Amino acid sequence: MTNQPSATPRHTPVTVIGLGPMGLALAETLWKHGHPTTVWNRSPERADNLVTKGVHRADTVAEAVSASPVTVVCLKDYETLHAVLAPAGDALRGRVVVNLGSGTPHEAHTVVGWAAERGVAYLDGAIMVPPPLVGHPGSVFLYSGSQDVFDEHRAILASLGDPRHLGSDPGLAVLYNAALLDLMYATTNGFLHAAALVGSAGVPAVDFAGLALDWFLPSVVSATLAAQAPRLDRGDYPGDMGTMEMNLNAIEHITRTCEEQGIHPGQPRLMKEMAEQAITEGYGAMNYLAVSEVFKKAPSASRPSSRQESQGFQESQGFQEG
Repeated sequence: MTNQPSATPRHTPVTVIGLGPMGLALAETLWKHGHPTTVWNRSPERADNLVTKGVHRADTVAEAVSASPVTVVCLKDYETLHAVLAPAGDALRGRVVVNLGSGTPHEAHTVVGWAAERGVAYLDGAIMVPPPLVGHPGSVFLYSGSQDVFDEHRAILASLGDPRHLGSDPGLAVLYNAALLDLMYATTNGFLHAAALVGSAGVPAVDFAGLALDWFLPSVVSATLAAQAPRLDRGDYPGDMGTMEMNLNAIEHITRTCEEQGIHPGQPRLMKEMAEQAITEGYGAMNYLAVSEVFKKAPSASRPSSRQESQGFQESQGFQEG
């Protein structure tokens, strides 16, 4: 019995450029949903398994783009997108490119201009799940740019997961992506650091996780932030339930505990620096969410870096390198 895609030939053909782990997942998912699928990758052998299932492997980028009205690009960054698609030339004209790579909002805006010059309809996107979750109904994919392009090809996008259109600004998807990854890394680092702290007393991470992840994060942190989000938008930080100065005291205790327990203190020291700056800027009587006002501004050029501050301290104490 041969493998066959699950739907009818009426499904729009789709090309996938880039067959890393995520690109492979995208191509296989599109094929399983009945979209005649063409793929291209710099290392063609990456497509071998897909070809055995009925996916077409193009020899050139131009051939790949010409095979479908919609091309999904999954490459590491915008620079690579430009380099890979350049040889396609006129084959791109009149077609749709959905970019699911990574980069910055400025780079996304640049690609929009590049696409317009070549007669390409362009949609920028970001994948918020790992490869094994591609194709699951609840897996979120973010898109920004043309609403018309999004609406016209929503069926293709829905094959991959839950498509969310964030707005006409093409930089929004990659901006959200950076913000959510920022949250992910900060949260992960917070847990890892906290687990190391209790681990200094022999507490297993699995025991700590039960309290930290099952109760504290969802019931205290997430619930509090969700409730306070409207105040955050208004810049309203009442200190009646705890001030920035009170929070600084707690952060100082965290820092001292890390030092006593032999745990790297860099993370709480950074939090301490942010709280101290907020107090310096006049937010001492407000609650901890006022530290967001510090985050909203780039550091002053006249403000010394942490390394410069450290060097200045060493020199004041008579320490010299070399």
